[in-house]
Amino acid sequence: MGILNGNPKDEPLHYGEVIGAWAFIGANNGLISAYEAFVNHAGDKDLIELLEEAVKMMQSENKQLEKVLKENGLALPPSLPERPKAKAEDIPVGARFMDPEISGAVSINVGQGLVSCSEVMGQCLREDVAMMFSKFHADRMLFGFKLLNLNKAKGWIIPPPLHKNSPS
Repeated sequence: MGILNGNPKDEPLHYGEVIGAWAFIGANNGLISAYEAFVNHAGDKDLIELLEEAVKMMQSENKQLEKVLKENGLALPPSLPERPKAKAEDIPVGARFMDPEISGAVSINVGQGLVSCSEVMGQCLREDVAMMFSKFHADRMLFGFKLLNLNKAKGWIIPPPLHKNSPS
């Protein structure tokens, strides 16, 4: 079996695993910065709590992936500085992201994150990396359910035409 036997942590990462982890960290870094800005714009307390939860989730994911990359002698993607706190009331109304816009953007990101996790899981040879992305996928799925419930409760979701009855 060669180099792919024994403890997965002793196996080398292949290029797909490297770019998958590296790109995932880079995307999370951008989203963390964006969500910190969204917290400054948001007015809804429940939305702010979900944004802060998402930031913590992505920071945790990054720490786990950064450890793997460092252990394999790889450089990390650049990160952005933490955003300063601001009050939504201090941002002019016309320049401020509205809560439904923020929630819509985050909803899109959740879907993209699920696809990214699935893609990396599907190309992994190292079980530990695949399991890591499997957990990220599950966490994002649960977060997505919370966000969907919030969107429904607040009336922020715009459904496509609903099919109730088939034509006779």
